[in-house]
Amino acid sequence: MTSSYAEPLPILYQDDYFVAVDKPSGLLVHRSWIARDAHEFALQRVRDQIKQRVYPVHRLDRPTSGILLFAKDPDSARLMTTLFSERKVEKTYHAVVRGYLGDGELDYPLQEELDKIADAQADQNKAAQDAVTRYRCIDQVELPFAVGKRYSSARYTLMELTPLTGRKHQLRRHMAHLRHPIIGDTRHGDGRHNRFFREQFGLQRLLLAATGLKFMHPHTQAAVHIKLPIPADLLYVFQRVIPPHVEVR
Repeated sequence: MTSSYAEPLPILYQDDYFVAVDKPSGLLVHRSWIARDAHEFALQRVRDQIKQRVYPVHRLDRPTSGILLFAKDPDSARLMTTLFSERKVEKTYHAVVRGYLGDGELDYPLQEELDKIADAQADQNKAAQDAVTRYRCIDQVELPFAVGKRYSSARYTLMELTPLTGRKHQLRRHMAHLRHPIIGDTRHGDGRHNRFFREQFGLQRLLLAATGLKFMHPHTQAAVHIKLPIPADLLYVFQRVIPPHVEVR
């Protein structure tokens, strides 16, 4: 289940100041010399689709899919960026994690993740930043397959995640800290379960999607709520009857 970039990006919201699209997993927001293998970028594609320049106002990791908002002019970009930095934008994500996890809230500071090259001059001893994530269980499933040697079955939870702060890889790192890493996370996750999903279900992406964005419009002061349904690949193991012949290596 790989993303195809042949089709236009679905536009979820658009007015005179902003445009929001559904970004597929694997697509970078904008050009980066760190990811030299990338040849397509959401910013350029949206610009070409709506025939005008756009400006990014928040981050969405390359492997994460979902709602991505752009401004149409520098002033709107500045105003929207301020709303994000002041935590006046409510963000909702959905994810599939390893194991059974209930509802809760995690307040766990995170050390800033620095790139070896891009952040070579940054303070390597910077204090950890506050990071808070609220999480809620949506569904759970137990599959009759041993992924590893410890258990005879594998459990997974579909989670709704609300980051109350905006740290780099916050949701991925917080779920890993709770020992319920997000499936498909190659940096903070569980390689055995990632491989199980790749080989048996063809699910090769990070199972994390930005599904909600709520804010007060900085120009009109109207309430804006952009929503996406939970992607089908995140729901796959919760809806599909798994064939009994599946074997886990």
